[in-house]
Amino acid sequence: MSAEDREWLAREVGQRPLRVQILLFPDVEILDFAGPYEVFSVASRVAQRDGLMAHPPFDVQTVAAATAPLPARHGLTVIADHGFDDVPAADLLIIPGGVVDQPLNDEATLAWLRQATQRAALVASVCTGAFLLAKIGLLANRRVTTHWEDIPDLRSAYPDLQVLESVPFVDLGNLLTSAGISAGIDMSLHLVGRILGPDTAAATARQMQYHWQVG
Repeated sequence: MSAEDREWLAREVGQRPLRVQILLFPDVEILDFAGPYEVFSVASRVAQRDGLMAHPPFDVQTVAAATAPLPARHGLTVIADHGFDDVPAADLLIIPGGVVDQPLNDEATLAWLRQATQRAALVASVCTGAFLLAKIGLLANRRVTTHWEDIPDLRSAYPDLQVLESVPFVDLGNLLTSAGISAGIDMSLHLVGRILGPDTAAATARQMQYHWQVG
């Protein structure tokens, strides 16, 4: 992220909540979306509790093709806050993983992703969400990561990518990818630290009783 982008985010979060949007789709991994949802929601509560700002710094929303019940992994039913046709632009867009066959082969989802990633200041993927960003060309020739089990498939499908192993996330400034499932929590805390400062990120992790090592 450029210095100008960092200054813009700092100015914006001082004036209004930053809009954090998390994509949902059939067979989305539960902790892939719920982990970041918890981090940014708790960070808002901690920031207000500790007097960092009067308003919540983050407005966390979910988005899917439609606001109808959809099955996440393991049988959990979820309903998104917004459908593709009524969702405002995100400041931070998070693409979780799971079984991504449906969104990878759904042109409506891919078309929305192409538009939404262009409008967001920050884009991040969790786990196999990296396959969706690669599918729309956003990761071309970049350093990325994903769930350890899916690294060979990502390398095979997109040989131009430099897929890193044994890292919780890769931060390229305005584009981040994380390893599997719980690594999305680490990446989200890292982003809270970038936006609100490391003390607030540490306080958020402590409130969650999550053992987090700043990286």
